[in-house]
Parts: sequence; structure tokens; C-alpha cells
Amino acid sequence: MISTGRTQDLLILRITDHGLILGDDDTTEVLLPITESPKNPKEGSSIRVFVYRDDVGGLIATTRTPKVQVGEFATLKVRAIRGAGARVDWGFEPALLVPHEEQKKPMEEGRWYVVRVALDDETDRPYASTCIERFLDNTHLSVSKGEAVDLLVHAISELGYSVIVNHAHHGLIHANEVFKPVSIGDRLTGYVKQVRPDNKLDIVLQPIGYRHYIDAHTALLAKRLEAKGMLPLTDKSTAEEIHAEFGISKKAFKKALGALYKQRLVRIGEDSIVWIG
Repeated sequence: MISTGRTQDLLILRITDHGLILGDDDTTEVLLPITESPKNPKEGSSIRVFVYRDDVGGLIATTRTPKVQVGEFATLKVRAIRGAGARVDWGFEPALLVPHEEQKKPMEEGRWYVVRVALDDETDRPYASTCIERFLDNTHLSVSKGEAVDLLVHAISELGYSVIVNHAHHGLIHANEVFKPVSIGDRLTGYVKQVRPDNKLDIVLQPIGYRHYIDAHTALLAKRLEAKGMLPLTDKSTAEEIHAEFGISKKAFKKALGALYKQRLVRIGEDSIVWIG
């Protein structure tokens, strides 16, 4: 069955002057325009295409790669706000519609949003939604503790960073466990730190057991160093210089620096600390 809004392998049924007529074991057929047809096509061979609907609603195939497919999440830019909702750029015409009722908050032209692409059962057209949580399910998890997972950051709160895990589940990276700049829309590799009794997922950005910071001061120093790459301080810096930079005592600073040095995450020079983690 031909699936609108998805990439799939279809058979070349016929070769015409307008392009290739494609299909599978269903009666539905779709046109791959002659401008995108491969050289020397053969009837009965297969070709990988993305199928969508054009301006007038007809099915059309393309060998181009979309920015996002039905069932996936992506960060897309709003091209215009008009009529039924916002129009976001997904790499094809017409632009992808985010209906007003599918906007968690009113969207603004020119801004980027994390959206989920779904298929309208009535029109057979893809649409997008910013109501991310509705499409995430933690009832039946497909991941386990320690597993590497694909992440998409979709919200930030005082607790930390809400992430989409493997296009399927909701997870949280706690703010005190993030040691590099992270923004909404970032795609990252993470690791399942913990599966809670209610199936909520705690996620970290480093392999489990790779970095263990002994206290908050060590985490603070690591976060600042990883963000800046270098700091003009050493264990010989004055207490005033250290407090001005971190708001902690020289004793706490030296303890934190020593912990990072033992883990070979920093190099200590004569007048600076360099992050090498």
C-alpha cells in the first residue's frame, strides 16, 4: 500500500512521456515526473521515492529527501501565518500546515518550532503539530537503562530539558547534569540513566559511568570549562579571582579542579585551565 508522506520502495509499472508510473501490490498509482526519472529505467524494477500530495491533491513521487516524514519530529521554520494556520517549510510545496487547533501556543512567522508530522485521515495530507506530548507514549517503553538513544530537545524548564527519545518517548535531562550549551531543536545522542517506576525516563548526555562528578562544585567547574574551552585561572589563582568567577572558595575550587584532573578532563597550565574532556 502506498503511504502518503513517507519514503518507500515502489515498482516501475509503466514508462510514459510524462514520467514513471509507480505502484505496489495495491491498485493505487503515483507519477514520478520525467525530470526526476533515473537513466534507463526498466519496468518491474524498484525505485525508492517519497510520496506526497501536490497543490491540487494528486499523489506525486520524488527522489528528493524531505526534511521530515509522517511519524517523525523535526524543527521547522514558519514561512507564513494565514488561513487555517501556520505554514512551515518542510522542503516541498505546498508548505506543511500546522492548523490553529494543533498549535500549543500561537505560532509566529519566521520562528522555528519543534513539530510532529501526522497524516490527516480525511484528506490524506500530512500536517504538523506542536502538541508534542500527545504523540509521546511512555506506557510501553522500547528503551532500557544504559541504552544509547536519539534525542530532540523540545522544551526547557527549571527542572531541565524535555527531550523526545527515539521519536517515541518523553525524557528529561536534569539541568544539573548538563555540561554544555543545549537549545530547543538540538538533536543529540543521550543515554538512559534511569527508568522510574512510572516509566518516566531520566536521560544524560554522557555514557553511564563515564563522568561522575563528586559534588556540585565539580559539576559547576566542568560545565563552565566545557562551554568556554579555557579559563585564565589555576590552583594558584587568588581566592578573590576564584570567587569572582565561580562564587566558591579557593578550597572548593581546588578540590573540584583536582577531581577533573584525575579524570583527565582538563589540562592545567601555568596561567590557565584547558578543557580536553
